[in-house]
This record gives sequence, structure tokens and C-alpha cells, in this order.
Amino acid sequence: MSATTTPGLSDLGTVEALKRVKATESEWEAKLAEARAHRDQVLKRLRDETEAVVHAAQLEAERERSEAIQAARIAADGEAARTLADGDRAAEAAGREDPEDLTEKRAAILSAVLGEFGTD
Repeated sequence: MSATTTPGLSDLGTVEALKRVKATESEWEAKLAEARAHRDQVLKRLRDETEAVVHAAQLEAERERSEAIQAARIAADGEAARTLADGDRAAEAAGREDPEDLTEKRAAILSAVLGEFGTD
């Protein structure tokens, strides 16, 4: 013999409990979906902010590099101008020297540069 149960008051309590469980699950799924959406918004905002900071840093680095190159060019131009002026003064002074002194200086320079190869 098998016992059969007839729907009664206890079954209504079980159905109500299941409805409450389902309602709680739905509520928590909605809260999780909302939390995920909020997380995605925060991550997107942080990515955008990070990209903006990196871009600004790149622009600043490029500006500083350009300024450094410009300063180096100015310094090199100044040094070149001083070197040329020194050369011009030395050439003028050499033009006023005695030709015999120039011949001796020329021989000394050639001897220093050529070394033993210049004795032939």
C-alpha cells in the first residue's frame, strides 16, 4: 500500500516558501547586475582617465624634448661661432707673422703629424 498525500495547508506553505526563495533570487540577481554595471562604468572611467594622463605625459615629454633640442642647437651654434671667430683671429695673426716663422711652424707641424714618415 502506498500512502498518497492530498494537497493541504502544509503544501501552501511550501509554495509560499518557494515563491519567497524565487523572489529573493530575483532580487539578488538584479543587485548583482546593477553592481556589475556600476563596476563596468567605474572601470571605463578609470581607463579613460588613465589614457588622458598618459597622453598628457606624452605631450609634456615631447615638449621638453623639443625644448632640449632647441637649447642644444643654440649652444652648438654659439660654440661654432666662437670657434670660427677664434680661427679668424688666428688666421689674421698668422697673416701678420714673418714668413720665416711660418715656414718653421709649418715644418714643426708636419714633423709632428707625419712623424718618421716625413724624413724621406
